[in-house]
Amino acid sequence: MLDLELIRKNPSLVKERLSLRNRELESLVDGVLELDALRRSILKSLESLRAERNAKSKEIGSLKKKGEDTRTLEEEVKSLKDKIEDYEKELSSVEARLRDRLLRIPNLPHESVPVGEEESQNLEVRRWGEPRDFSFEPKSHWDIGERLGIFDFERAGKVSGSRFVVLKGWGAKLERALINFMLDLHSGKGYREVLPPHLVRPEVLVGTGQLPKFEEELYRCDRDDLYLIPTAEVPLTNLFREEILSEEDLPLYMVSYTPCYRREAGSYGKDIRGIIRQHQFNKVELVKIVKPEDSYRELEGMTSDAEDVLKLLGLPYRVVLLCTGDMGFASAKTYDIEVWFPSQGKFREISSCSNCEDFQARRMNTRYRDAEGRLRFVHTLNGSGLAVGRTLAAILENYQQEDGSILVPEILRDYLKVERIIPP
Repeated sequence: MLDLELIRKNPSLVKERLSLRNRELESLVDGVLELDALRRSILKSLESLRAERNAKSKEIGSLKKKGEDTRTLEEEVKSLKDKIEDYEKELSSVEARLRDRLLRIPNLPHESVPVGEEESQNLEVRRWGEPRDFSFEPKSHWDIGERLGIFDFERAGKVSGSRFVVLKGWGAKLERALINFMLDLHSGKGYREVLPPHLVRPEVLVGTGQLPKFEEELYRCDRDDLYLIPTAEVPLTNLFREEILSEEDLPLYMVSYTPCYRREAGSYGKDIRGIIRQHQFNKVELVKIVKPEDSYRELEGMTSDAEDVLKLLGLPYRVVLLCTGDMGFASAKTYDIEVWFPSQGKFREISSCSNCEDFQARRMNTRYRDAEGRLRFVHTLNGSGLAVGRTLAAILENYQQEDGSILVPEILRDYLKVERIIPP
């Protein structure tokens, strides 16, 4: 959530930065200013009415001591009480509308973010590794998986419908090996491993920015008013909601493996085949909670940590800096890491690493007390380290052999105890 004081004092700056995402967002700022002005007007009237009521109540007390008639004043106080109650109801309504409007405004892009409207305007930062030259036509990961007998889309469809898969045999073992490898790697770098709940309260999703704007993307358990998490970022970041941390507590580094659940409501017709876009998928997530002055250095470190997974697996990738129009709602700056898929002849996203600055912290009211005793909002960062299913798919495609087998990346051989996955 943006700082309301910033919107009041410098609305032109806020509009300018938001317009780099989408020009239609400027009207949200005007709506906030109108509601804020109305709120302050109501508060001023309330203060005046309350002061008048208190003065008259005091006068009634004095008159009663003297034995004088107070009926007229008591009627006036009753009338004031009714007016105050009406104003309080109106204030509550206006404050709710103001908060809702503020919650629907995305974060301001950092000055270093390239201006653009869509994915094609993202800026490539670097590449690592060389795509392999195949002596045969490389197959897609879904063809490889079905031929190896490790993917079962048909039976997953019987159980759950489209965009689900059953992993079997070496597929399940490879997924588990990847999870363990990623957790071991990141926890060895100082990230504390956390296993959070997968069901969370609505206010938790408000805290990280999924609600209220992205309700249609979430799975909700209506009877209990709980949501299935779309990413471990949600529970991890919210572990410190409504808390005041000490400066000595920071930075906080966390890593977590969880299944993630997404309706993919806006992706009709995209990635129908394979396991790139599923309603349920496994992911290892990185979260950092840091001091504001450190957050952009920490973003570079987090991105490097996610890249190390691909380097150790020997998978070619590139890093792109997302443009203003392609960034996530809560992000001030985002790097996407894209891994090479030979069958498609292109890079596909496998991780996003974002600095949300104090945007989420304001929604969660997560602060820390600095060395001078001042209360300040923390900065929050999150990144995939990595999406496990997409990593599995990339391994199948990049390590496929002409005889249909899959070479196991060297770093995973201690986990799987084999060097090659062979067709049945």
